[in-house]
Amino acid sequence: MSEFRHNLVTNEWVVVATERARRPSDFLRKEAQKPIPTYSEKCPFCPGNEKNTPVAVYRYPAEGDWQVRVVPNKFAALKPTESLEREQVGRYLKFGGFGYAEVVIETPLHNKTLGTLSVDEVFQVVLAYKARYDILSADERIDLVTIFRNHGERAGTSLEHPHSQIIATPLVPLRVRNQLEETQRYSANLGTCVFCDILKEEQKVGQRLVLETEHFVAFEPFASRSPFETWILPKRHQSVFGAIHLNELHDMAQIVHDVLYKIHTGLKNPDYNLILQSAPTKEDDVDYYHWYIRIIPRLTTPAGFEMGTGVYITTAYPEETAEFLRRVEVKES
Repeated sequence: MSEFRHNLVTNEWVVVATERARRPSDFLRKEAQKPIPTYSEKCPFCPGNEKNTPVAVYRYPAEGDWQVRVVPNKFAALKPTESLEREQVGRYLKFGGFGYAEVVIETPLHNKTLGTLSVDEVFQVVLAYKARYDILSADERIDLVTIFRNHGERAGTSLEHPHSQIIATPLVPLRVRNQLEETQRYSANLGTCVFCDILKEEQKVGQRLVLETEHFVAFEPFASRSPFETWILPKRHQSVFGAIHLNELHDMAQIVHDVLYKIHTGLKNPDYNLILQSAPTKEDDVDYYHWYIRIIPRLTTPAGFEMGTGVYITTAYPEETAEFLRRVEVKES
C-alpha cells in the first residue's frame, strides 16, 4: 500500500508510492558524462580570467594564488544600489530590486566539486560562507541571507566551474515565512524545537541516518519530497548560520564533504541543489528555529499533481536510500 507521510517542519504531506517504488540503485546516473578539464580559458571563474568578474569582496589567501574567491554576481537580479522605497501602482505594489547577489568560486580547478575537493578545501569554502554571511546580515536593510549551490543543468546551473551563491534580500519570502510560522506553532504547542526533536528521533531510530559527526547529523527525512533528499543539522541549537563556532565549521566541512562524496560516488555524479536554510537575520536567537542544510539530488521531475497540490510523490523509501548512502565508503580526496 502507498502511504502519506507528514513533514513536521512544513506541515506538508508527501506520498510514498510503493507501487512505483524503485530500489536506490535504480537512480544511478546512466548517461555518459563528458570529461571536464581542470582549466578552461573561456571560463570567467578560472585563474587568469579574474578580469572577467567584478572585484572580489573576499579572497583566500589574501595574497598569491587564490583558493577561494567571492565576487558580486555580474548578472545580479538584486543590487545594493537599488531603492527600497515602495511605490503604489494602481492596486499593486513594487520597489527597487535591492539586495546582494554574490558568487563563491570554490576552487581554481574547473573540474572539481565539494564532494571531490579535500576536507581542508571545503573548510575554506564554508569559512567564506560564514564571513560573507556575517557581513551581509549586519546590513540593517537585509532580512534574509540564503546560501545555495546548483550542481548540473537539471539543478539550474549555467556555469560548470564549481561555485555557490549567496543572495541577501530585504524581505522574507512567503515559503520561508510559512515554515517559520509552522515551527513557531510547534514550539508553542509542545514547548520544544521541532528540529531538535527530529534530531533526537533520527538518532534514536537510526534507520534514516546517513552519518553522524561530533557536531552534526545527516539523514534522509521521514517525509522526503524526492529520492535521496538529505538534511544536515547541527546538534547544538542555533537559529541562524552566523551563530556557528569555528570548531563546528571544521566539522561542517567534514560532513558536507562526506555526504556529497557519497552522493557523487554512489549515484554517479547526479545534478543536485544544496540550500543552507537559516532564520531571518533579525531572528538570530529564537528557540523555535534551527538552521540546516538540504541537499536535493535531481533524480525525478515534479509534474502536474505536485504543482497543483503541493503534495510530492516519491518513489523511494528514505530508510532504503539512507542505507544505500551509508554503504558508500568515503575516501580522502
